[in-house]
Amino acid sequence: MAINVYNTLTRKKEPFTPIEEGKVKMYVCGPTVYNYIHIGNARPAIVFDTVRRYFEYRGYDVHYVLNFTDVDDKLIKAANEMGEGVTEIANRFIDAYKEDVGALGVKEAVDHPRVTENMEEIISFIQGLVDKGYAYEAGGDVYFRTRSFDNYGKLSHQSVDELRSGSRIEVGDKKEDPLDFTLWKNAKPGEITWDSPWGTGRPGWHIECSAMAKKYLGDTIDIHAGGQDLTFPHHENEIAQSEAHNGESFARYWMHNGYINIDNEKMSKSLGNFILAHDLVKKHDPKVIRFFMLSVQYRHPINFSDELLKGAKSSFERIQNAYENIRHRKETSMSLQADRDEWMEKVHGFKEQFMKEMDDDFNTANAISVIFDLTKAANLYLQESQTHVDVLDAFEQTLEELLRVLGIQIGEETDLLDEEIDALIEERKQARKDRNFERADQIRDELKDRHIILEDTSQGTRWKRG
Repeated sequence: MAINVYNTLTRKKEPFTPIEEGKVKMYVCGPTVYNYIHIGNARPAIVFDTVRRYFEYRGYDVHYVLNFTDVDDKLIKAANEMGEGVTEIANRFIDAYKEDVGALGVKEAVDHPRVTENMEEIISFIQGLVDKGYAYEAGGDVYFRTRSFDNYGKLSHQSVDELRSGSRIEVGDKKEDPLDFTLWKNAKPGEITWDSPWGTGRPGWHIECSAMAKKYLGDTIDIHAGGQDLTFPHHENEIAQSEAHNGESFARYWMHNGYINIDNEKMSKSLGNFILAHDLVKKHDPKVIRFFMLSVQYRHPINFSDELLKGAKSSFERIQNAYENIRHRKETSMSLQADRDEWMEKVHGFKEQFMKEMDDDFNTANAISVIFDLTKAANLYLQESQTHVDVLDAFEQTLEELLRVLGIQIGEETDLLDEEIDALIEERKQARKDRNFERADQIRDELKDRHIILEDTSQGTRWKRG
């Protein structure tokens, strides 16, 4: 069975054919590390981690690269406001990113290139564009001649004339054409800078990915991915730079995930609905957050609310309960059932259906529906008076396997030690004393999720394992 990928470049699903048999070269645009990531940033991290996992499940060797933009206007502003260096800010939030997405089940990339560690390659790349006439220096800045690249606009399906409409060169602008974009920025007082053939300065945003993709994956890669908001101008500019410089097609497949809305409104700091992943993983089970994110096909927009997350938690708990009931039944199964082979075939059919859905542009929403069908069949089987351990094993292992493809672990040991429970109860007691009822409720819910039931009495809080 072929894996079909929706290609933003062609606006259609296409069978995936790798450049090199059995291997996938995949580049994902990572965050600008000036703060904690919001849940909009968490979605591509989860989505493309799942794409990677499925390719690996299907036997591919995936060279997965996700960059960190560790020098940028936002980082410089944050450093000035906090009175710290750009590098210190970047290091702190790179660590925070890895911690937050790690909690959400995201695997480490094979390579995590940083702009500041690839400056030599970036400057060399820009010089190559200047030498070929695709770029020019003006007053210490370097710009890309957008009109010099014949196919500009092919990813976002816009013509240069449409982009040109309504724009004009402002008085004093150093650009030859308002559509030209920055490759290198001349140094400003107090900014972090590097030496270059055009004077001291730092790279523009778009050039970094072109240079690092070339360094880590080569002139042409299989998949370039990121959020829908990056399609234009970021990815459009990457194509122009890379194909002008390398003389080769940059990426064969372009993948973009949809937006996240909060309670049916666009997420915005001004609306007060800006949610950080760092806060979310403390308040909710990260497995449930990931399960929720994958409950909608990645190209579609997804609406986030506490109510919807609560529904995802209930749904996930149904799967967990079925899984635990299967394991419990195995302890008493006599393995005498006559129709073992029929049930084994049914379980295998669910696995094939799961793969069929994932082969259709990684449709995790439909794949999760298959997992629900699998758990329904398991619950039906558990009602049989006699069960076979082989069938129970098949249900258990298939649930583990399919959820693992989605990056969700099930069945691992989660029991807390008695002293850990007592410490959390003491923390809850202090939180209530401090009138921090949100934290107190959070601890209670965390313990409940770990099957620890609390009972508040006049003599204090008692607990038991549920």
